[in-house]
Amino acid sequence: MNTSLFSEFPKITKNDWIAQVTKDLKGKNFEETLVWQTLENFEVQPYYSEEDLQNLPIANIQAAQKNKNSGSWQNRAYIKYNTEKEVNVLIINYLQRGVSAVVIDFGKTDVEKVDWAKLLNNVKLSDNPVFFKTPYREQALEQLTKIVHYLPKGGFQVDVLAELFLNDEPTLSNYTWENTKQILSKTLQFPQFSAFTVESHVFHNSGANTVQELAFILASAVEYVDKLTDLGLTPEQVISKFEFSISIGTNYFMEVAKLRALRYLWSKVLEAYNCASLIKDCQIHCQTSSFYNSTLSPYTNMLRATTEAMSAVMGGCDSLTISAYDAVLNNELSSDFGERIAQNMAILMKEEAHLDKTIDPSAGSYYIENLTYQLATEAWNLFQKVESLGGITAAFEQGFVQEEVNKSYEANVNRLKGGKVMVGVNKFRIEPENTLPKTEKVNTNKLQNRRLSEVFE
Repeated sequence: MNTSLFSEFPKITKNDWIAQVTKDLKGKNFEETLVWQTLENFEVQPYYSEEDLQNLPIANIQAAQKNKNSGSWQNRAYIKYNTEKEVNVLIINYLQRGVSAVVIDFGKTDVEKVDWAKLLNNVKLSDNPVFFKTPYREQALEQLTKIVHYLPKGGFQVDVLAELFLNDEPTLSNYTWENTKQILSKTLQFPQFSAFTVESHVFHNSGANTVQELAFILASAVEYVDKLTDLGLTPEQVISKFEFSISIGTNYFMEVAKLRALRYLWSKVLEAYNCASLIKDCQIHCQTSSFYNSTLSPYTNMLRATTEAMSAVMGGCDSLTISAYDAVLNNELSSDFGERIAQNMAILMKEEAHLDKTIDPSAGSYYIENLTYQLATEAWNLFQKVESLGGITAAFEQGFVQEEVNKSYEANVNRLKGGKVMVGVNKFRIEPENTLPKTEKVNTNKLQNRRLSEVFE
């Protein structure tokens, strides 16, 4: 039988659908009732069809997502440094529980006084990547090369631009850029060891919306490439030696689209540097957001982390850090139970949901493809605005970045005060003794780590 299964049904256009829905609304305005006005100030339709893909660069968007050889991701745990022995025990335990990589946050610890052989005892960095978060990268690399005599995987999870935006220093010194160049040059001998990260956390945790987050991290990456090539490195050397690190929020589909839009936008930037083929080196690390966490009802953080982690996976992350639900209660120190639950989220998504079997699982979705393109378009416009001001550092010095982010933060707070529900924050929560909302003073001279729920706690 050659007849198509659905040939007996008439073809319905999107206009036909809108006409029927308008009729069913019985006088209610279609736009006001069903069209979603996002925090980023663009409209999302309630229904998308094949017609909506006709004018989109679908082939280019999807091509940018195909730098991965599989749909899997690295399950990366976070460890705050205390002693060599404690950290080593934690690393071994994490690896036995299904974690495939770890981040060691040294804080301000003098890494030259750390016993690196004890710290990394029985940890083979060629099999299990280890990332180091420390302002003393040069000293850490020197100590590491003394005990590692093979090609290690991992790198430095350090973003000097993010540190600038959080501190009162007006600009980065030439020494900082020269030091970053030296670190990068020394790690060229280790192809799978990154020299730095370009992070969105500083913008996300200060209240940036998705468009701002994309535009500003893109501008930060361009700043790194421009500054380091000015010092004599090639674009290829710089681009292949860093990873993006992204915070993933609670808006499920928007976050999926955000990661896809980042890869698409980065492919456009690479074309400008005549490095289009290096999209294959684009690495995106994701971590669940602390911005939306609640201290009054901490178990809701566990639920948020679940959807955030799935957004990251569906968006095509290369590595994922899931924060424990109770980390917010004690300055990033969480219980063993909280950590185990966080690790098991990623393992469940692999072993039971099988979400690691498909590359770019959102490809072809009328809704996601449109959302990806809308985000990319708005973010590209803002990125060009930043570049017209002289780049991300110049835009920060002029107060543009802080002003834009603070506007978004205030808009988000006002939405919650106006009735938008955030579970465990402004509704369905455990009430504290003092229920008066807090008024936060905003320092407009720099960005700051904050949580949306703090105003209501």
